[in-house]
Amino acid sequence: MNDTNGIAGYEVVKSLRWVDGGLVILDQTLLPVEIVEERQESVEQVWDSIKRLKVRGAPAIGIAGAYGLLVGLRPFVGEALGAFLSRVESTAAYINSSRPTAVNLSWALKRMVAFAKERAPKASDSAALYALLEEEAVRIHDEDRAICRAIGEYGAGLIKPSSGVLTHCNAGALATSELGTALAPMYIAHSRGVPFRIYSDETRPLLQGARLTSFELKQSGLDVTLICDNMAAFVMSKGLVDLCIVGCDRVAANGDTANKIGTMGVAILAKHFGIPFYVACPSSTVDLATAVGDDIEIEEREAEEVTFFGARRTGPEGVKVRNPAFDVTPAGLIAGFITEKGVIKPPYSENLARHFG
Repeated sequence: MNDTNGIAGYEVVKSLRWVDGGLVILDQTLLPVEIVEERQESVEQVWDSIKRLKVRGAPAIGIAGAYGLLVGLRPFVGEALGAFLSRVESTAAYINSSRPTAVNLSWALKRMVAFAKERAPKASDSAALYALLEEEAVRIHDEDRAICRAIGEYGAGLIKPSSGVLTHCNAGALATSELGTALAPMYIAHSRGVPFRIYSDETRPLLQGARLTSFELKQSGLDVTLICDNMAAFVMSKGLVDLCIVGCDRVAANGDTANKIGTMGVAILAKHFGIPFYVACPSSTVDLATAVGDDIEIEEREAEEVTFFGARRTGPEGVKVRNPAFDVTPAGLIAGFITEKGVIKPPYSENLARHFG
């Protein structure tokens, strides 16, 4: 696969594509060893690809959900319009059950369902409604590209010459449609000739920082150093980190933020060492209907992700395991949210509502 996504003068592989009326995803479970695309032939395959993290990152799974809805609906084009509209709702609910924490998935699917209900009375038949839904899914994809670029523009000024920036998990091109969220400011700053270095946490247990972030940054020519998660405190203590930028999967109304497991620890360390900790996110990740972080449902994943390192067993058979995929960083540890509408500062309960209500 040699199709790439040009971003700020760089060439980065696409997380997903809509090609000839079909969804093609990059299987991120195989990175960085193999670059393999997989065409999604059924809605069950889309559900499995989201669940198994073949496609991952909050914005990307929102886009995949919108396109996945089309994959699920295509075999039923030709049904009576009322039956087809009912199928839109049931298929969206099924896809939404694949992963509970990232709000972008439910956001995109709710938008597609609401659009279908609005346009159904004006559609001549199910084929016409399907065509309109395809246009809406493409709009969601295109909007994410523009949002990523805006986040990059607003956040780039935070990166000063010769500074060190630490990030956790992957919130770059592989997690979105184009530039990413947390990595977007880094791409923009680098394209402007700002010299700086990046420290990428490996992000156990699935190593998104090692397999994905360091892969795409190295591929794009940025100065990236991969570190184990438990090295972050040491690197910070040596004065090598001046700024932390992470992505997120859901922001509660009070500013509490769910992101990949380990993010809260990075935020606590940053607070101890006096390092500003920023969260980069699109408006679709801000969930004003969730009051506080304790209300966010945290996905628990399979024990094998912890007891195995790749194909090698590293934990005793039958041992009890906790494997929460996310943790929640309290709003008080966050210096600001880098969004497509600017950098949002505290008080978050007021300012998030004002910008995204």
